[in-house]
Amino acid sequence: MAAKRKEVVLQININNQELWEEMLCLKGLIVVDAFQAWCGPCKTVVDLFQKIRNEVGSDLLHFAVAEVDSIDALEKYRGKCEPVFLFYARGELVAVVRGANAPLLQKTILERLAAEKEALERGGERAVVIGR
Repeated sequence: MAAKRKEVVLQININNQELWEEMLCLKGLIVVDAFQAWCGPCKTVVDLFQKIRNEVGSDLLHFAVAEVDSIDALEKYRGKCEPVFLFYARGELVAVVRGANAPLLQKTILERLAAEKEALERGGERAVVIGR
């Protein structure tokens, strides 16, 4: 009899303000695909996220999809038709990538993850994005 494999969920699905606030409490870097309900999350980056997850294997790296129409904190991203990826650490927005630019996403994920690991180890400050 074959053993059942536990399927690991790559992206957390955030569809209300309460889940959003819980997600912001996660330790490490959180990469959020902020999407409109009418167009859905960006499917082209899922393979990239899986590849990065396999390469770095960090418990400090989280991926989420968030429906901007359902989350008050994401109101300024409503009505946009391009993918927007938000990077959070300790509840603060630390980077934004607009568009499904795989090389830029990978670079930003690896740089922000390294910065977050250093901040956690040494208690360093994080550069926070204002007004994006």
